[in-house]
Amino acid sequence: MLVAESEAKKHEKERAVNESFPPLQLSGLSVQELQELCKELHRKIDVVDEARYDMEVKVAKNEQEIQSLNQKIVELKGVKRPNLKRVKKTADDMLGAYTDTSKLMKADFKVNLKTVKKEEEKREEVTDWRKNVEAMSGMEGRKKLFDAGQ
Repeated sequence: MLVAESEAKKHEKERAVNESFPPLQLSGLSVQELQELCKELHRKIDVVDEARYDMEVKVAKNEQEIQSLNQKIVELKGVKRPNLKRVKKTADDMLGAYTDTSKLMKADFKVNLKTVKKEEEKREEVTDWRKNVEAMSGMEGRKKLFDAGQ
């Protein structure tokens, strides 16, 4: 079926080309006649180009109009709103929420925070520095420093 349609389109195209452009009889024409024939063909080409340009402009204008109309349709439809959940509250509850600002002020934000325990750093006991100096003085003190380094 598709093959038959494509063949029909092909034959229609060939028929249209043969009607529009009959085969040229160039044999036996002088140079002057050939030049006139070329000028005539150029005039026909110009006419066809003008028609093609006019059609392109019309098509572009129509496409732009279609696009603007599609955009208007989208704008008119709008964005679909999500369905909201129904909340059962009485009128007194709603009015109370608006008027009772003390509840809003008393909000305790520390409730949701995570508690962190402070770890105390281990401190070395501070000793009298004079005893330390006396112990390190002399050859014995230098020997202790040398042994401690190894």
